[in-house]
Amino acid sequence: MSTPFAQPETEILAGPEPGKITAFIIPEAPPRILLVDDDDSMLFILQQTIAKEGYEVETALSAPEALQRVQQKSYALVMTDQRMPGMTGVDLLSRIQDIQPDTTRILITGVVELNTVIDSINKGEIYRFLMKPWLNEELLLTVRNGVQRYELIRRNAKLHDETVSMNERLVELNEELRAWVLREESQNLQLAKLNKTLQQNLQRSIELCLKTMEAFHPALGVQARRVHSLCCVMAETLGLSESERHVLEISAWLHDIGFLAVPRRVIKLWEKTPAKLSQSELETLQRHPVLGQELARFVHDLADVGLVIRAHHERFDGRGFPDRLSGDKIPWLGRLLAVAVAYAEAEQKGQNPAAILRKGSGKLFDPEAVKALVAAPKLPATVPREREVLVDDLQPGMTLAQGIYDTKGKLLVAAGGVLSKLAIQKLRKQHRTSPIEQSLLVNC
Repeated sequence: MSTPFAQPETEILAGPEPGKITAFIIPEAPPRILLVDDDDSMLFILQQTIAKEGYEVETALSAPEALQRVQQKSYALVMTDQRMPGMTGVDLLSRIQDIQPDTTRILITGVVELNTVIDSINKGEIYRFLMKPWLNEELLLTVRNGVQRYELIRRNAKLHDETVSMNERLVELNEELRAWVLREESQNLQLAKLNKTLQQNLQRSIELCLKTMEAFHPALGVQARRVHSLCCVMAETLGLSESERHVLEISAWLHDIGFLAVPRRVIKLWEKTPAKLSQSELETLQRHPVLGQELARFVHDLADVGLVIRAHHERFDGRGFPDRLSGDKIPWLGRLLAVAVAYAEAEQKGQNPAAILRKGSGKLFDPEAVKALVAAPKLPATVPREREVLVDDLQPGMTLAQGIYDTKGKLLVAAGGVLSKLAIQKLRKQHRTSPIEQSLLVNC
């Protein structure tokens, strides 16, 4: 009976001597078994019986020979007779445990003596006893279970190593982000503090990303909040499951995070006159969903969120980016997010969002996704339109959409405040002595 086995991989194990390292190939296809007995006829019977099950079976006629083999190769299972010249089976398995601790160890004995049981527990941590004579069914079941135990241990060890590696990479990425925020004076100091709490919980991570986007380009934070409110409505209308709603809402918060890797000049040009973008600038901009997917993974274990972010600029007719997916090949939550993003963008441009969606239905957008938003019983209130201005462009009567801070993080004017002539004069004086570097947003 043949058994499918995994491909082999290289492993380094400790040798029998202190400080000695032995490298060899782990025989995962098929598992390798070592049989040890000074009785060659008994060894032959065992080998023939076990080999029929698809295992690679090797034999050793003595304990020294067995020890030499385990120093050169790894074994899923070692089965040895108890009574052999020079070294008992218990002592041999104890030595093998030092060399290959994951290997399953089985002892064959004709008589189970109390001392043998105690030694096997204290020295060899033996997996099973087999009494002579044995039933073939019992023998094969014991071998099968022993191999499965070994493979489970190895899989767990591999998963542990991968987890450690991922955590190390997460620490590296965390430090890279921290280095970036430290370059951003007062607001970046706040972001650096938030960055230290990145791994505490998902909500704090999302808040950190939103603040980062707002520091980089304030309109990104406004857009994220509006898209999130629209996605909440669609989730409620469609009766999405808790897990789907969770993924959609987080995707709405973070859908534009990839813009952090795009120059602000390119973003502004795309917002105002996209036709003036060069081919290289357009390609850079169209990579932001891919970068968003990567950054979502960095924030948390959000593989599903990353896929939705990557898909939110795909078109239903297959002419979107970055992967030119079409129809049902676009993740369903990605199709919903695309509709919410388009609706919010149309609002900010002073267009009719519902008309934009209906016009694009079947081409730009999935008709069912359009219906989920346009036909929703109650949409959240329209947010005020906003635009970015310079300090010199401020005029009396303007309403701030975002608070203004000095370089030390002190609030100069709160969000929602209506600017007076005197307030503008104070801001310009402040700007001359200590430049206000943040972007200023005012309601249109």
